[in-house]
Amino acid sequence: MTRPTIGFIGLGAMGAPIVHRLLVADYAVCVWNRTPATLAPVLAAGARAAPTPAELGAASDVVLLCVTDTAAVEQVVFGPDGVAEGAVEGKLLVDHSTIHPLDCRRFAERLRADSGMNWVDAPVSGGVAGARAGRLVVMAGGTAADVERLESFAGAYSQRVTRMGDCGAGQATKTCNQMIIGGTVAVVAEALNFAARFGVNAADLPDCLAGGWADSAVLQDHARRMAAADFASDNAAEIMLKDMNIACDMGRETGAPMPVTAVTAELYRLLISLGHADKGQIGLIRLYTDRELG
Repeated sequence: MTRPTIGFIGLGAMGAPIVHRLLVADYAVCVWNRTPATLAPVLAAGARAAPTPAELGAASDVVLLCVTDTAAVEQVVFGPDGVAEGAVEGKLLVDHSTIHPLDCRRFAERLRADSGMNWVDAPVSGGVAGARAGRLVVMAGGTAADVERLESFAGAYSQRVTRMGDCGAGQATKTCNQMIIGGTVAVVAEALNFAARFGVNAADLPDCLAGGWADSAVLQDHARRMAAADFASDNAAEIMLKDMNIACDMGRETGAPMPVTAVTAELYRLLISLGHADKGQIGLIRLYTDRELG
């Protein structure tokens, strides 16, 4: 099978290591980013730059997106000089961003109707470390044939691609992923604060609970960083609030009660209002204590 030429838009914390993995796997990669200066490392590694998303789309068999939010996806696809201007039947767009499931469906229908280009929503989980190691988990929504096309190259940066249904199903699954992470972070922050106030060495909780039913990647990574007040490598809290808001909106759309997620959203909203947005997902610990937990 002939390898596809891959276009990639969004060279942020997740996008850049994904591109590096594709280049190491000998894929031809064309890139575009809103901030051109961030392209330098991937260009040095062998990628080539496109002047616009439209030209990137025209030059690529598959276009991958990894941008901030729904508005950013709409802009790079349907805005001036967007991907849609270079779209033709037979090409595939794969969106690794995390956006609203209903907007995803709307975008996919519009792109297919206008050009015949298909869409797979394929948000990822595993963080920057997972992207660098090629161990991301991909939750995909699209036709079986289109997801199979994604699987043909996604092994360069992921451990698994799972088709969850038609377009929108990948984003709905990522919403579940974020609900679980957000709720877990919130209760871990509560637990660390309680432990410290009782006189327990909170920093020892991850080791003590490892292998038990309370264990999780959040406990082993996030709790350790909370205890050490290591906020430097975390995503901005606004991103988690965006995801919690999507979840609450989908709860209203589907009639699914989401009391835990609603409370989690309010905690992140409070965190941001107090000026701790830069503390990221694990910043919720700042709602309880500013003192050393170790």
